[in-house]
Amino acid sequence: MKLWSGRFEKNTAAMVDEINASIGFDFRMYKQDIEGSLAHSEMLAKQGIIRQEDKEKIHAGLLEILEDIKAGRLSFSQDVEDVHMAIEGELTKRIGEAGKRLHTARSRNDQVALDLRLYLKQEIKEIKELILELMETVLQLAEDGKTAVMPAYTHLQRAQPTSFAHYMMAYANMLKRDYTRLEDCLERMDECPLGSGALTATTYPIDRRFAADLLGFERITQNSLDGVSDRDFVIELLSCLSVLMMHLSRFSEEIILWCSWEFKFIELDDAYSTGSSIMPQKKNPDIAELVRGKTGRVYGDLVSMLTVMKALPLAYNKDMQEDKEPVFDAVDTVKKCLPVFSAMLHTMRILPENMRSAAGRGFINATDCADYLVKKGLAFRDAYTVVGKLVNHCISEGKTLETLEISEYKKMSDAFESDIYEAISLEQCVEARNVSGGPGEQSLRAQMDFIAAFIEEKSKEIG
Repeated sequence: MKLWSGRFEKNTAAMVDEINASIGFDFRMYKQDIEGSLAHSEMLAKQGIIRQEDKEKIHAGLLEILEDIKAGRLSFSQDVEDVHMAIEGELTKRIGEAGKRLHTARSRNDQVALDLRLYLKQEIKEIKELILELMETVLQLAEDGKTAVMPAYTHLQRAQPTSFAHYMMAYANMLKRDYTRLEDCLERMDECPLGSGALTATTYPIDRRFAADLLGFERITQNSLDGVSDRDFVIELLSCLSVLMMHLSRFSEEIILWCSWEFKFIELDDAYSTGSSIMPQKKNPDIAELVRGKTGRVYGDLVSMLTVMKALPLAYNKDMQEDKEPVFDAVDTVKKCLPVFSAMLHTMRILPENMRSAAGRGFINATDCADYLVKKGLAFRDAYTVVGKLVNHCISEGKTLETLEISEYKKMSDAFESDIYEAISLEQCVEARNVSGGPGEQSLRAQMDFIAAFIEEKSKEIG
């Protein structure tokens, strides 16, 4: 018999039980559900709403259930509907009348809102740790590739010279923002909805602040309607995870390109590659491709949740049972992608000779050639035109800016001197860009120190 069956004369149809039940996916919150019940019963006893001896029975029963679930001695069927009913029903079966008092001044509406916040708070902490691990890997790659000159791209066309380390620090900064987005999301999530009841709180003299403190919340929700019907914390987390996966997807695309024979800037470790069933020469970057593909899955979870919530009136509606599977799926996906992506990067080998060879083609030092003329007194637009003609001349003659004779330079402008060759050296082009944020050694060191300090600070905060 269902705990809410008093009003009904018939049992629900089997197909209704099947579509209504959430125990198949919300059971993962059993620990949070028990934690919430322990805090709630503690508060009820403190306020004199239930007897102390009943509270002690409830606590003993709940802790016993927790241990039995962890040990695999206790499981639940679909008939119990959800994790909340499952645990309350089992508790009452074990301790009798005292178990029936647990739900005083509480509804499943504020109970599920509480469980979900508690669960996601812990998951965010774990995802933040995984992001820091990935940032450490990226930082180490930057250290290893400080002197590796490579072409930077716009429109996937070679544009200007940079270093592999500079490329890595771009992704390190993206990951830093992903981390701080999760921090911001967690700060707004850190409100306890327990005590909101079904929607209009309760007539019992509860102490919401006391229960919130027991559960480690910074604040309580300020409105009971909002407390049970709000799921923007789920949507915000899904948004944060979607941005994180977008960054991993872009990084994956770089890896996929760079390990191809057309680029060959890196070599993936065999342990993080796969082969072909028919082509024996193939070494495929499947991990990067899977991460790129799973990004769409997380996007879908976000869109699914936005769609569920888009027209719901206050307060709770059964539609909101659909909040858990998308966020659980997104969290699980991100937690699978981050460590394997870190391991793939950690084991890959960079090929600086191939990077330098690619940088030597495509006239990526043309801007530096124009800047040279500007420093000699030409206006930038005039210098731009001169260098454009030089590039066109090189193409027609099969030469590069480095292999042009000084006489050919002077035909285009008398401002050219023999020091042009130093100015357009790819290594010098990179080193000269020492403006904050640039790839020059001094600037790059500052960027790397900044990220290293961030990792150290956040690692200490997480503990």
